[in-house]
Amino acid sequence: MNFETLRTYFLNKPGCTESFPFDEHTLVFKVGNKMFGLMALRENPPRINLKCDPERAIALRTEHAWIMPGYHMSKKHWNTVVVEDAAEPTLVNEMIDHSYALVVASLPKKVKDSIV
Repeated sequence: MNFETLRTYFLNKPGCTESFPFDEHTLVFKVGNKMFGLMALRENPPRINLKCDPERAIALRTEHAWIMPGYHMSKKHWNTVVVEDAAEPTLVNEMIDHSYALVVASLPKKVKDSIV
């Protein structure tokens, strides 16, 4: 998976927006004005930070060397995913879906209803 494939997958989520709130090298994806993904544009292979259920985050880190605690994020709630050759595209997409779903679930009903 390359940057553009990942970016397209993020942007296909209902209500997803992208911006550079931190610097010109970190692309942030939000839904309902809350972050659910970050992509480091200077990294090759691509690295993305994704929100994750804490228990699941630990399990994923244990099972896959390409998943680690979130870089510059809460290690409890975020994973950094190195999208290298070993990374499973289906699992990466599922992790993006999970991150998105966690954030959408936390949104106020009015905001959620306007998105989905």
